[in-house]
Amino acid sequence: MSRAILNIEGKDALDLPVLSGTLGPDVLDIRKLYAGTDMFTFDPGFTSTASCESKITFIDGDKGQLYYRGYPIEQLAEHSSFLETCYLLLYGELPNAKQKEEFENGVLHHNMVHEQLTWFFRGFRRDAHPMAMMVGVVGALAAFYQDSLDINNPEHRRIAEFRLIAKIPTIAAMCYRYSTGKPFNFPKNSLSYTANFMHMMFAMPTQEYTPNPILVRALDRIFILHADHEQNASTSTVRLSGSSGANPFACIAAGIACLWGPAHGGANEAVLKMLDEIGDVSRVPEFMEGVKERKYRLMGFGHRVYKNMDPRAKIMKQTCDEVLNELGLHNDPKFKLAMELEKIALNDPYFIERKLYPNVDFYSGIVLSALKIPVSMFTVIFALARTVGWVSHWHEMIADPHQKIGRPRQLYTGSERRDYIPVDKR
Repeated sequence: MSRAILNIEGKDALDLPVLSGTLGPDVLDIRKLYAGTDMFTFDPGFTSTASCESKITFIDGDKGQLYYRGYPIEQLAEHSSFLETCYLLLYGELPNAKQKEEFENGVLHHNMVHEQLTWFFRGFRRDAHPMAMMVGVVGALAAFYQDSLDINNPEHRRIAEFRLIAKIPTIAAMCYRYSTGKPFNFPKNSLSYTANFMHMMFAMPTQEYTPNPILVRALDRIFILHADHEQNASTSTVRLSGSSGANPFACIAAGIACLWGPAHGGANEAVLKMLDEIGDVSRVPEFMEGVKERKYRLMGFGHRVYKNMDPRAKIMKQTCDEVLNELGLHNDPKFKLAMELEKIALNDPYFIERKLYPNVDFYSGIVLSALKIPVSMFTVIFALARTVGWVSHWHEMIADPHQKIGRPRQLYTGSERRDYIPVDKR
């Protein structure tokens, strides 16, 4: 093991271990920094701090790499299904045929929610944002499934994980149906996970509904591509909540609340709003020149993590083309506008030099819109897909013998000690 020596004037030199992972940069182990120097590090946003050890997801933003348990995201999106990817994230390996069948059956047979839980929706206004309902209803699951709240019991943890992955699509569809005044649909175990979600979203009791397999596959890919993304804000929120011993339903509700923030989960929603603001394909050249002059923000291009092409974007572009072809929407004004933005960004030297390539949010926003999923539901779809990532990280954290309750430090810049002054003397 290599080591680093930290020399601070007036203090003894501190010997710090350097730890190496299987991929990615080495990390400096500073756990003894405070005890050895009486000093903390200062790292707003934790952009240079590894908060945990994890075996789940690896990202190299410079190389445009995203691996789930070592498998490139491109291979999983092309060959796997969402539930198989869920198994991989949870348990570390792809399932064999028997394991796959048992896992899928286990999830599909947990997709009903307690009947009394449906009454919660009557307390929400019809115009409530679906994410507001998601936070409340998912958090309330702990009140209905008290037989799986002991986080120290492996069987309780397993049941809770199944319930979360299975029931959140049902709750998500209920949020949509309630906000549009439509009756709730019961899940169908004869359908796949993603086809079942589309059934619960769009089926009407007055007529038969058969999910289009091309559209089902497109949505399944969106779920796979959004299933996990390492230690992002919402995943870190789930881990921090879980470090206190909170039950898994509360932890996932906390993750959903964090994802609701526009800087995290609202990117594909921002893409559609941008398209609406541009209005017409004839205004695209003017808008892109305005972006260069920093008059406008270009949503869905570039990425904070990926300094190269987002590896998910290529897959999502292919999926976007398949969906638009299937639905005959290539000549729709909004989608023509989006494709013109893409064309300029991929060919204009200004955007190429700055690596402002279309990212996964650009294409997923277009696909979700083509599937007739309203913009207000985009972040809900993201939460549905990301639940398995959150659950996987929660599971890993609970099993980590080195895990402690999260307690970040601070650089205090407030008043020094002062004495209270009675109000008549102030």
